[in-house]
Amino acid sequence: SNRNWNSKEYKKWRLSVYRRDKFRCRWPNCRAKNKLNAHHILGWADNPLLRLNLNNGITLCKKHHHMITGQESYYAEFLSKLLER
Repeated sequence: SNRNWNSKEYKKWRLSVYRRDKFRCRWPNCRAKNKLNAHHILGWADNPLLRLNLNNGITLCKKHHHMITGQESYYAEFLSKLLER
């Protein structure tokens, strides 16, 4: 289940996440628009059916993406709620 960052499907998913989020980090009070990452709210490895689901993606800047690395499951509900705003 290796990630292919260059697959057409993945690139389309990532762009859809960025577009929905207006190319800005969704972390509260951040709004950064450079060094963005499309983060999988529920992890790639454990949730194959959600890999290309728009609602399982959120735009985070490099700082906030790095901050939650290793604690993704802890932040999953918090990030999902951000999308409801």
